[in-house]
Amino acid sequence: MKFKLYASVAAVALGSAAQAEQITVFGPWLGPDQANVEQVLAAFAAASGHDVRYSGSDSFEQQIVIDAEAGSAPNVAVFPQPGLAADMARRGFLTPLPAGTGDWLLENYAAGQSWVDLGTYTGPEGNPDLYGFFYKVDVKSLVWYSPENFEDAGYDVPETMEQLIALSEQIVADGGTPWCIGLGSGGATGWPATDWVEDMMLRTQPPAVYDAWVSNELPFDAPEVVNAIEQFGLFARNDAFVAGGAGAVATTDFRDSPKGLFDSPPQCYMHRQASFIPAFFPEGTEVGADADFFYFPAYESEDLGSPVLGAGTLWAITNPSDAANDLIEFLKTPEAHEIWMGLGGFLTPHTGVDNAAFGDPTLSNMNDILLGATTFRFDASDLMPGAVGAGSFWTGMVDYAGGADAAEVAAGIQASWDAIK
Repeated sequence: MKFKLYASVAAVALGSAAQAEQITVFGPWLGPDQANVEQVLAAFAAASGHDVRYSGSDSFEQQIVIDAEAGSAPNVAVFPQPGLAADMARRGFLTPLPAGTGDWLLENYAAGQSWVDLGTYTGPEGNPDLYGFFYKVDVKSLVWYSPENFEDAGYDVPETMEQLIALSEQIVADGGTPWCIGLGSGGATGWPATDWVEDMMLRTQPPAVYDAWVSNELPFDAPEVVNAIEQFGLFARNDAFVAGGAGAVATTDFRDSPKGLFDSPPQCYMHRQASFIPAFFPEGTEVGADADFFYFPAYESEDLGSPVLGAGTLWAITNPSDAANDLIEFLKTPEAHEIWMGLGGFLTPHTGVDNAAFGDPTLSNMNDILLGATTFRFDASDLMPGAVGAGSFWTGMVDYAGGADAAEVAAGIQASWDAIK
């Protein structure tokens, strides 16, 4: 790929460094993602004159701690999610981002306050500071459907949660089944339901309440959380709403679940899942034609804007240098995002990018959802202690899907959290 060094990129050239330096970057990316990030870093090297060296590892989360404790951390580390970064900031292993970065995010990222919040952690002295710059994001708040099935039945894509519920009821009235839902995932069975609950929390509560839930300042068995679980149940525990009936939800493998969209006649009309799910569609399925998606909508009555659930990688300075600051400045440029946009597998909340840079219209449409977000939050279960987020939350959702009381399930999850405090 040929690089164009635009004015905004050229402006970072030795922006703070008096001379070219070597800069090391360590992250979780291997394979195609490593090749892609290296193209981005090559553009930075060409613009700045710095000698940029990237290394990736599938043991990143263990190795970065070892390196930091040994005093041999890279200049910049790329974290797959905020939990470990927050812990390392608290231990004094991260350096706050250059002054003004927070203001820049507020002005240039959609839902800018969310990205400031997600990158702000408590430092070793107990004071909050901005340590994480998010770059490369994934979206989970998606509903997949067959455009042909919708067209044949005369259904329109819903724009509010009220319309989504009404559409589900209409499909039932017409003799169809609106949803395919499956929680099966081997030892991780139950996790798809946690995404539903997280999306429902964001659609029924302000972001601060969601954050309090993630940290357990708001107990898991609080009425706000129980309500979100029951909002999931409105879909998953209604026999008429789910292919195979509510009893099939817990035992249906999540990888097999969306296949009902493509049966003739369709076993279901909608499937809520993140951006990765087309990998499990029938061979030959063309996204955009045979299958498409829409934003999992918000309740109009709640007036909470357009929240988006997702994930993303954050860049943090683990061994400060002028060149490290220059790299953060480079990541602010539209070109740093557009390079990877053209390579695929990349979404960004940067409002200054040219959407024409996407080589894939599906990604462009997905990015529009991200740019339309008023709030962005990470998957809560990924940020909770493993015993909860990858344990009792999963199993509790299986119990709930099987008919257990939401309040009792939530109380059991809270008890598991109390047990590890």
